[in-house]
Amino acid sequence: MDGFNENAWWTLPENFDAPLVTFIDEAQEEHIFGHEDLHLRRIEVHSNTLIQLERWFSTSGQTRVTVVGPLRAKRWLMDMIRSVGSQQAYYQARGELMLHLVRSQPLTNEDLDASFSIRIWLDL
Repeated sequence: MDGFNENAWWTLPENFDAPLVTFIDEAQEEHIFGHEDLHLRRIEVHSNTLIQLERWFSTSGQTRVTVVGPLRAKRWLMDMIRSVGSQQAYYQARGELMLHLVRSQPLTNEDLDASFSIRIWLDL
């Protein structure tokens, strides 16, 4: 096993503590993860997370999204998901930029640092 795999995020038990969970509707799920989850694997790789989608979870047609991985990456993804689904144009546009970023390249420490603080969530 080389040095990269020994320190991979999935080898650290704390990255599996306290998964973050949210619920999204079918249209938002398809928008973020793509038709038949086309973009799901790329988003996981670029964010160093594991994302589980449970479509059958609710009778209202919502999908439960569970994210495990490093805390900063989990928070960044939840910020992106909530921003994409926001009713406010500013946050929605921000979410779209974040979605494009995570689909196109691996997230950097700078990307993770740029995520909004908890205070902003009160405005959503």
